[in-house]
This record gives sequence, C-alpha cells and structure tokens, in this order.
Amino acid sequence: MVLMTQAPATPKAARRRHDREIVALAVPAFGALVAEPLFVMADSAIVGHLGTSQLAGLGVASALLTTAVSVFVFLAYATTAAVARRVGAGDLPAAIRQGMDGIWLALLLGAAVIAVTLPAAPGLVDLFGASSTAAPYATTYLRISSLGIPAMLVVLAATGVLRGLQDTRTPLYVAIAGFVANAALNAGLVYGADLGIAGSAWGTVIAQCGMAAVYLTVVVRGARRHGASLRPDAAGIRASAQAGVPLLVRTLSLRAILMIATAVAARLGDADIAAHQIILSLWSLLAFALDAIAIAGQAIIGRYLGAGDAQGARDACRRMVEWGIAVGVVLGVLVVLARPLFLPLFTSDSAVTDAALPALVIVALSQPVSGIVFVLDGVLMGAGDGPYLAWAMLITLAVFTPVALLVPTLGGGLTALWAAMTLMMLVRMVTLWLRSRSGRWLVTGATR
Repeated sequence: MVLMTQAPATPKAARRRHDREIVALAVPAFGALVAEPLFVMADSAIVGHLGTSQLAGLGVASALLTTAVSVFVFLAYATTAAVARRVGAGDLPAAIRQGMDGIWLALLLGAAVIAVTLPAAPGLVDLFGASSTAAPYATTYLRISSLGIPAMLVVLAATGVLRGLQDTRTPLYVAIAGFVANAALNAGLVYGADLGIAGSAWGTVIAQCGMAAVYLTVVVRGARRHGASLRPDAAGIRASAQAGVPLLVRTLSLRAILMIATAVAARLGDADIAAHQIILSLWSLLAFALDAIAIAGQAIIGRYLGAGDAQGARDACRRMVEWGIAVGVVLGVLVVLARPLFLPLFTSDSAVTDAALPALVIVALSQPVSGIVFVLDGVLMGAGDGPYLAWAMLITLAVFTPVALLVPTLGGGLTALWAAMTLMMLVRMVTLWLRSRSGRWLVTGATR
C-alpha cells in the first residue's frame, strides 16, 4: 500500500491563505478603527462652521482628550495579543478571564483620569498656548468630554478581547452605530439646541457611553457562556497593568510627539492650528486605515505564536508588510486627488485652506512609509514585544522634539512641521524594520 502525504503549501497558496486571514480581520477592523477619527472629523465639520476660534479651541481640546484616552491604548493592544495567544493554545476560558481583568482596569483608570482632567482643564489648555479667543472653547469642550473617558477605555479593553478572539465584525457594527449616533447628536445639540461647542462635546459623551454599554453586554455574555468569572480580581488587574507598562511608555512617547506638534502649530497662529486640526484628523483617519492591517497582525501573530508556529508568524508578517506598502501608495494618491474637495468640508476661511494645502502634499508622500510603520508596530505588539517598542519610540521622540521646536524659530510654517512629522515616521520605520529582521520577537507559547 502506498501512503499518501499532504504536499507542503506552495508559496502562492501560502500567500493566498494569509491574504484571506488578513482581509477577514482587517476589513471589519477598519470600520471599528476609524470610529475615533471620524468622531473628531464629525465634530470638526460641525464646529468648524461656528467659526475659526471654535475650531481652534476644538483642535487643542481634541489633542488633549485624545491623549488622555490613547495613553491607555494598551488596554486594547496588549489584551488582543494575550487573548490571541491563548486562543492559539486552546485555552479560551483563560483568555476571556484576562479580558475581564482588562475591563475592570479600564474603569479604574477612567475614574482617575476624570479626577485629574476636570480641575486641570484651564491649565492644560494654557499649556498648549491656545489664543485668548480659542481657550474658553477648548476648556468647555475638554471638561464635558472628559466625562466620557471611562466609557472610551471600556471600549478599548472590550475591543481587545473580541479582536483576540478573532472577532472584528462586532466592533465594526458597534462603531457604525456609534458614529451615526455621534453625528446626529452633535448636529442636534450644536444647532438644534443651540448649545454651540458644548453640544458637540455632550453628543460625543452620549455616543461613547452607548458604545461601552453594547460592548459590555457582548463580553459579559461570552464570559458566562465559557464559565469565566465576572468579578474583579486584584491579582489579575495588577498583572494586566504590569503587562501594559511598556506599551504605555511607547504610547506616551507617541502622544508626546503629537502634543508637541499641536503646541507648535498653536504658536504659529489660529489659522495654522485650525489647519493642523483638519490635517491631523485626516492623518488619524489614514493611520487607522493602515492600522487595520496591524490589528489583523496582532490577532494572527498572537495566534500563530500561541500555537507554536514561528514560521507561520514570520510569513504572515512579510505578507502584511506588502499589504501596508500597497495600501499606503493608494491612500497617498487619494489624498492628493481629494484635496480640493476635502478642505471645504471643514472651513471656508482662505487662510486656513492656504496653510493646509501644501502640508497635505507632505502627508500624501509619507503614506507608504506609514504603511510599513503601522504594520510592523502591530506585528510586534501581537508578539508581545512591548519593551522593544517602548525603547524604539523613546528614540523617535528624542529625534523629533528638537526638530519640531525649531519650526517657529526658522519660520517654516505648517508645511515644515509636517515635514518633521514625516521624519518621525522614517525613524520609526528604521527601528521597527531592524527588530523584525532580527527574529527576536518570535517567542512561542501561550504566554510570552
């Protein structure tokens, strides 16, 4: 009798398999990822027609608010990697239990952030150098929106659980509903109820709380189905916090870069900070589009490593980088073509438009680099390689800071500032590429 053995997959067949996995996770993840920048873009479009001072105030407040939330993005990223590893190892109850610890941690951190932000709002706005006309609007928006921070953090943690379980469709559905609700509430409260910029802030808070409620319902049902405890566990919460420390350092460094950029733009004048807010909203949307591939990478890489398949993780990484470059090229072309249509959605002020147009060209040219950066960032997160990511981002911050601070002195304007942002992305690309080439991130097992 002749024994038949299965032939190894051809390179072409392996690429098709990776493509199917990437598309299945990345396409729904894109819809969920763009929820945050779409919230800001909707706010910018609505508030922008109230006046340049209101839009400038929103720009400062949004940067502060996004920082307050995004420093804890490890609640999503670390949870995705850890849950995916346990899925690969076949330990689903332990995966969900760890996710519940992350949700409890999110609630505790959210309460702490509110306690700091409410009294410190005026000082934080002044620190950013907002003008006397923009500062009151920034303070109002920041104080009201901070009330939704616990809900935002719960959304991060619960999203991480679902991504680790290889489910990116549920976050997509929640994101769509949240965006529609946010846009409707903002329009109604800003213009219908005549609340101005305060109405925009309240609309976002209500939408975020609704999203958190839906996520909690989904995760709690899953925990009960698999017998995972819902009670807070001090040891588990502490372990989740410790695992997130390197990613917290990485994210704080990145947020410091974005805050420095916004502070520099604010000192260039109201027109420049308003234009910077519009460009930053678009840049964030493009970044999240590229990060959709990275989110797929976190789930796929974690699963492969949890199952002990280092070669599968390496092959998936290579294919995702190819995707990142291709998507980056497409996005860059779209930015150039859409510039005349994009800017009028946010402002009718010619000074703001004139400042934004050349900077948008810089953003377009940098998109292929961004594609590589975001994909490799996600791959290393999926591998649990947080300490390296922290050091790499600290190096990037050290390079970017002096260059950005020289922009007002040298009179380069907003275009020079976004050239400095592109330099920042190039430094990130080099550090991440060197790590991916080394193979030191390929650590297998249910835990790293």
